[in-house]
Amino acid sequence: MSSERGPALPFLPGCAFRDPTKTSFHRSQTLGYKNGFAFSRLPTVGIGGERLYVNQLSQAELDELSNTRPTLTYGQARQAPPSGFIPAHVAFDKKILKFDAYFQEDVPLSTEEHYRIRQVGIYYYLEDDSICVIEPVVKNSGIPQGKLIRRHRVPKNDRGEHYHWKDLNRGMDITMYGRTYHIVDCDPFTQAFLESQGIELNQPEKMVFDPYTEMRRMPLCMYITPSDFDQLKQFLTYDKQVLRFYAMWDDTNSMFGENRPYIIHYYLADDTVEVREVHKHNDGRDPFPVLIKRQRLPKTFVEKQKTFPSCVLEISDQEVLEWYTAKDFAVGKSTTLLGRNFFIYDCDEFTRNFYRDKFGITDFQPVEIKEKPPEEVPQVIPPYNGYGFLEDSLQNCFSLFPKPPRKDIIKMLENDHKVLRYQVALESPNPEDRKRRFILSYFLSNDMISIYEPPVRNSGIIGGKYLGKTRIAKPGSTTDNAVYYGPSDFTIGSTIEVFGHRFVITDADEYVLNYMESNAERFPAATLQSLRDHFRPRQVVEETAKSDVPALGSSQQELDELIVRVQEELKLHNYLNNSSIREALLRCDKDGSGVLDKAKFLSLCNSLSVPTNAVLVNKLIDLCSCGEDKINYRDFLRAFPS
Repeated sequence: MSSERGPALPFLPGCAFRDPTKTSFHRSQTLGYKNGFAFSRLPTVGIGGERLYVNQLSQAELDELSNTRPTLTYGQARQAPPSGFIPAHVAFDKKILKFDAYFQEDVPLSTEEHYRIRQVGIYYYLEDDSICVIEPVVKNSGIPQGKLIRRHRVPKNDRGEHYHWKDLNRGMDITMYGRTYHIVDCDPFTQAFLESQGIELNQPEKMVFDPYTEMRRMPLCMYITPSDFDQLKQFLTYDKQVLRFYAMWDDTNSMFGENRPYIIHYYLADDTVEVREVHKHNDGRDPFPVLIKRQRLPKTFVEKQKTFPSCVLEISDQEVLEWYTAKDFAVGKSTTLLGRNFFIYDCDEFTRNFYRDKFGITDFQPVEIKEKPPEEVPQVIPPYNGYGFLEDSLQNCFSLFPKPPRKDIIKMLENDHKVLRYQVALESPNPEDRKRRFILSYFLSNDMISIYEPPVRNSGIIGGKYLGKTRIAKPGSTTDNAVYYGPSDFTIGSTIEVFGHRFVITDADEYVLNYMESNAERFPAATLQSLRDHFRPRQVVEETAKSDVPALGSSQQELDELIVRVQEELKLHNYLNNSSIREALLRCDKDGSGVLDKAKFLSLCNSLSVPTNAVLVNKLIDLCSCGEDKINYRDFLRAFPS
């Protein structure tokens, strides 16, 4: 092991050498500061103060060596020293750009001035790009002046940008906080700085002064020359002489406007005009007779900028070029008085004589005024919202206070307590709903329909009122042409759609057939024939039961005929399940004798909804009975083929 170069052993795991006498492991400092600037230096010693034998060159030294070129005459070329760094706040300290500008301010509450010009100075500080706006203080101006915008960076837009000196130039507008300033000129330093930066300046403009201030500073001398017209002579000559014109103001173009008659009075004594309203009885207007009080009316105004509202309380002589005179009124012509256009259609006799003697006008043909017929506004009926009856809801569109629709009293009196009742079945994909039976009642007095469901014990469905009294529209009918169901639409087997539910008519009262036969001219033949075909088997059975012909005997032929009739009768009751009836009777006959107790048989038929109260079914039960308390149910089951 050498004492100078370190251990000669290979630097491998397990062969490393560590000096146990070494206690310092810190590194030397390579960062230093001089005159406030940081610089790096090469380490002089290694870790723990050891001597460094080899030291690598820095990147700057390597670049310098690579750029070194041998020179023959002048030796190594010297590099120029770097320029000194000057911060912006030092370079642009106390350097300010000054622009002359003005802004226009409206004066809405003054009759003497409509706007005001205020001169300001815009100062731009180059050291931090801040802007300050100062208005020179004018003594006794009555306006808060001085610093309008304090020194800060003024936002340029809503994207976070600020105004820069590149955005300022002569002859341009700049908007700061909602107020627009017009730049007219700048000082020589500002001009020299902007030109040195390559900005082309616009031509300077003249500063605009406030017109009202200039007017107050230099008052106009107005000399009024006495007129040669003698107003006293006019007053003495034409006193109490008034021209009367009959005019019409057409205000139909405005909302709720109309043609309104007026009387125009022209007073010859002082050339004043008065406009009075003509009220009619019950015209609905307030009793204010004078529309325009007696005054001189201006005809032509002085042209000026409309920066102040034209509707003012007082009009001076300096604002009017021409006033209305007697020459401006003529029959058959229109004249505009204070913004209203009046059409003169006639005048009185004194006015005709005055114009004939004064101006030589002889044409005083009155104009016939024809009122324009009011335009008919088409009434738009809104769509039906589904609440209440259609006719009742429609009354809200015809009157502010709706009246109930008229009822047919004669029809109500003639058909009072007349109800047509039908048996209907619900047409539904659910097998439980197919067995439900309803009673549909049609009231002839008001053409309304109600539906009632008879309660069935142990069915799991609560019966009662299914639909209250209402009129049911046919499918496809609209509110404009609503078509409702009537007795003509109720035929056996027909389907009725009631608010999305479909019902099939399966049976009807005999009163329905009797009523339609007594009023056959009011119902279609197909509806009447449908009811006749439905009631024909029932009528045949009743006639047979009431006749004096001996009852059906016990012969096999008579039993077969009765079973055929019972089968035809039971076809109307399509809710019966023959297989369930046969299965229930066979289950009760435990000994297989074919004979059951009659009371038990009847209770079983009642639970299975077998119509035992029908005439034919009752005859069949009597024919199959074995005494008073027994019945041979096998002959009875022949009427229910599986």
